[in-house]
Amino acid sequence: MRSNLLRISFLFLLFAHLSWASASDSPDTYEYQLSNGLKLIVREDHRAPTVAHMVWYRAGSMDESNGRTGVAHVLEHMMFKGTHKVKAGEFSRLVAAVGGRENAFTSRDYTAYFQQVEKSKLEEVIKLEADRMSNLNFDDAEFLKEIQVVMEERRLRTEDNPSSLLNESLMATAFMSSPYRHPVVGWMNDLQNMTASDAREWYRSWYAPNNAIVVISGDVDEKQVLAIVEKYYGAAAAHDLPVRKPQIEPPQKGIKQVQVKAPADNAQLAMAWKVPRLEPGKLDNVEPYALELLTAVLDGYDNARLNRALVKQEKVVNDVGVGYDMVSRGPELFLISATMAKGKTVEQAQASIRKVLDELKKNGILDSELKRIKVRILSEQIYKRDSIFGQAMEIGSTEMAGFSWKDINYMLEKMQAITPEQVQAVAKKYLVDEGLTIAVLDPQVRKSVDKEGK
Repeated sequence: MRSNLLRISFLFLLFAHLSWASASDSPDTYEYQLSNGLKLIVREDHRAPTVAHMVWYRAGSMDESNGRTGVAHVLEHMMFKGTHKVKAGEFSRLVAAVGGRENAFTSRDYTAYFQQVEKSKLEEVIKLEADRMSNLNFDDAEFLKEIQVVMEERRLRTEDNPSSLLNESLMATAFMSSPYRHPVVGWMNDLQNMTASDAREWYRSWYAPNNAIVVISGDVDEKQVLAIVEKYYGAAAAHDLPVRKPQIEPPQKGIKQVQVKAPADNAQLAMAWKVPRLEPGKLDNVEPYALELLTAVLDGYDNARLNRALVKQEKVVNDVGVGYDMVSRGPELFLISATMAKGKTVEQAQASIRKVLDELKKNGILDSELKRIKVRILSEQIYKRDSIFGQAMEIGSTEMAGFSWKDINYMLEKMQAITPEQVQAVAKKYLVDEGLTIAVLDPQVRKSVDKEGK
């Protein structure tokens, strides 16, 4: 549903924490606040001599303005184009030279950069990352080359991808006020008119230690890490951040519909309902937890309700999926999407989806069914705790949404306490037409290309 370059489901964030958390605070995790506002979180894990280093900026596409959509993602690209000390392209080469891997990703809520290296090389990558927090220095020529790369990325991942086009139109239709209506990659016209000055202004506005969190996980000593982080990141100067406007989404008053015509082999259907998210300071709201479990009831395993009814029994669709993120900075949707089987119509699929939902609303779910789902989710996700990178991702993405990593245990307790009646209640309350947006992909015949490419 969401166009994150690297999407993290909250079920992973929630359940992956269980195995190492036995008290309200994890004893191997440490949090510090530097004098310039930078937050540092260190997770010690000594099972392998490796370390993940991440810096998260609370600046994503939701912070952009009309006419400059895509600039957060463009700046992510430009962060590899050099500083006063490091030439364009040298950052990645230097990380590779110490045997590390690195990358970055942009979402609606944040932009993040990471390196994973052997533990003795940690200081070298911290030095590089801290340098470009304050000293980014790219020229217009580099920008002009890179903006072409981003536009080509949009063509390949969105404009030539019918599913992405459908998702983009769905989001733009579902939301009126929220900046979630804009794609993370940006609208093509905005990219075509973007300048190097736009990217530099974004950098000066949002890239500051008081808008960032550094997360380091792995075979480290927290006191040694603190000293290194203070040495390099501590030199960055804090500054005032732009004022964030609420941009509250107005209530929806009825069904919205959009049709997309694009070359494709099969029709597609997306049905998205406005639903609540979990909000910081309101961890006792049971509805988001119940909605998370509802996704698993409908699509959490091979024989879940939608797959069983639509794919196996009625054979009306080739595939069906459900999406919902209860932790985010902006408004959320509960999404059901499907690709039609040959000879089947969107109307048939929609009727079948509604039939499954109506049955659940009327008869609810068994307690044994919900218990099996909780066990299945846990058993499928718990192995991810062995990933040093996964632990850093868990901490950073939770913090970016306005929560603390210390909240995760309480969230787990709330999730475990959800009852079948609460899952049934959120289905009856929110999966109704008043808050529904329907997007349909009308497949068009693909143009044939002769041997000469004409």
